[in-house]
Amino acid sequence: MAPTLGLFAVNLHACADPHVAARIAALAEDLGYDSVWAGDHVVLPRPRVAPSPAEPDAPFLDPLVALAHLAGRTGRIALGTGVVVLPQRNPLVLAKQLASLDVLSRGRLVFGMAAGYLEPEMRAVGLPPEGRGARADEYLAAMRSLWYDDEPAFHGRHVDFAGVDAHPRPVQRPIPVVAGGHGPAALRRAARHADGWYGWMLGRRAAAETIARLRTLTAEAGRDPLHVSISPPRPPDAGFVRDYAELGVDRLIIVPPMGATASELESFVTDHAPRKLGARPAP
Repeated sequence: MAPTLGLFAVNLHACADPHVAARIAALAEDLGYDSVWAGDHVVLPRPRVAPSPAEPDAPFLDPLVALAHLAGRTGRIALGTGVVVLPQRNPLVLAKQLASLDVLSRGRLVFGMAAGYLEPEMRAVGLPPEGRGARADEYLAAMRSLWYDDEPAFHGRHVDFAGVDAHPRPVQRPIPVVAGGHGPAALRRAARHADGWYGWMLGRRAAAETIARLRTLTAEAGRDPLHVSISPPRPPDAGFVRDYAELGVDRLIIVPPMGATASELESFVTDHAPRKLGARPAP
């Protein structure tokens, strides 16, 4: 089956302008994209150092704020965090924000998360890079308790609470969780704890190898295959879409040129519409 298409970077550069972001998201919805995705970095290192994804002065809205804005400007398209650096957030505050976003969007949230990789950012927000994976696993479990349990509680090394509750609960039960990252720990996290996996800037060969590892880990965990989303390293054409479909990719999240103007973004979204590429349009 052909993959669907998502659109990345609806909170960056030109889309940091709320009018532009709303216009691009509405256009993507009209053209049959299944989702729009907002990246997450609280701060960026100055001067820029590898592997920072952007210049420190790049306009970069908070993803939850940006998606809440787009929830009110769209009606069907899914709203994805791509991806929240989970250990950098307070899990109870984040659970409230995400549940609120799911309610405001009437059940359109996709929660993309990862343990993070940008050490200058982690240290700036007070997060030790060491142990961030274990912290991410605890945070996710704690958030799910707050979302779904009749009497939420969690007792772990990094999170400890009981005797509290938070409403409204999410519309979706469950909220789809997509785990990002390519390393062994990230793939194990996806296989054990997530509903889907998001691979960033993966060509066809790297995607094939990583998907094969992920399937092995998922089978070892006794779980069904995960929904697979990938951002390819260049905008796809029709042949590209077919190749990724053969690998078992369910969604291609395409990345516009960084720094594109509003008019360039409109052209990009139109030129790469699902029907033009042979992708599967959203219902």
